Amino acid sequence: MTYDIELFRAQFPALATGTAFFDGPGGTQTPRPVIEAMAHALAGPLSNRGHGNPAERNAETIVAEARHALGDLLGADPSGVVFGRSATQLAYDFSRTLAKSWSPGDEVVVTRLDHDSNIRPWVQAAEQAGATVRWAGFDPDDGELRAEAIAEVLSPRTRLVAVTGASNLIGTRPPVPEIARLVHEAGALLYVDGVHLTAHSLVDLDELGADFYACSPYKFLGPHMGVLAARPQLLETLAPDKLLPSTDAVPERFEYGTLPYEMLAGARAAVDVLAAPGAHPERDRREQLVAAFELLGKHEESLRSRIEDGLAGLPAVRVHSRAAVRTPTLLLTLDGRETRDAAHHLAQRGVNAPSGSFYALEASRHLGLGDDGGLRVGLAPYSNTEDVDRLLEGLADFLR
Repeated sequence: MTYDIELFRAQFPALATGTAFFDGPGGTQTPRPVIEAMAHALAGPLSNRGHGNPAERNAETIVAEARHALGDLLGADPSGVVFGRSATQLAYDFSRTLAKSWSPGDEVVVTRLDHDSNIRPWVQAAEQAGATVRWAGFDPDDGELRAEAIAEVLSPRTRLVAVTGASNLIGTRPPVPEIARLVHEAGALLYVDGVHLTAHSLVDLDELGADFYACSPYKFLGPHMGVLAARPQLLETLAPDKLLPSTDAVPERFEYGTLPYEMLAGARAAVDVLAAPGAHPERDRREQLVAAFELLGKHEESLRSRIEDGLAGLPAVRVHSRAAVRTPTLLLTLDGRETRDAAHHLAQRGVNAPSGSFYALEASRHLGLGDDGGLRVGLAPYSNTEDVDRLLEGLADFLR
């Protein structure tokens, strides 16, 4: 079985513009099956969930199918899949809920590697509870966040550790299972930001060891929304603020107001698109996803090597993505040149590779790049060799 990149690309209307998209870490392009699934949901009939008429039953079906699809993608129990507006919103919701049990003297751990959405909600919740925030750093030379860095800041008073599954800035993938073991030995909970990881690696909640795992479908071909997976038994122990007449059932007690059914339909379709390269009559969706992500991983690794080989011939380029285990995402700076100018130059050539710190402010500062960051090059499932060659030619032209 091979990864048919041209067959895969044919599903994306945006690719017809001729643009080479390297901005996937900020949000991927949308395939036609996702667009059609969202339109079909909105065409209805559709109303609030229930069982009394076809419109109500359609809403129930959309929600159930979306929970099962995301459960398959994350190796999680569908009954523990929570939907929200964004991963940031979910982090704020769960930080406020978990902080209800924190008190002065308790400790919360965050890392310098994370996107700010997995830092600031926990820092602010800790401050409001009177808890202490402890910071784990990463090695700016190789980009590694090692388990030892987490172990150094754990204590018997640690209540929660928030860590990224993969850095959206430099691609580093920390050893989350090892970190999870240390966190649980300390009696704490582990919240993993999987927004960047989920687009590149198939997740299994239990194998990862995360108590909470958040992601965003728009980073893996779906619509703009957030998803959190946890064990239903853990969710049962939490009491979020909610409206009096709203259900207390899990996972619905964490979902505020009417769900965006069309977004859920799109998220389900996105999972099916990701699974399609691994399709086989004898495989269920999870098995298809396992096969598809194996093919995707080889494809993205090949393209990443092609980019790195090309960059090696451009002496003015500094690559800050150097961890041994990482996603196909590269952060570049250019000696004597502004990366914002490079991004503008590339955009004029139909190559989207933006410049910035991309809300990973602590990571950018820790790397010595201040708030400006660098030029980020991120691969997506639809990236191909022609895209890579255009990127490299555009950078070489800019540096000339």
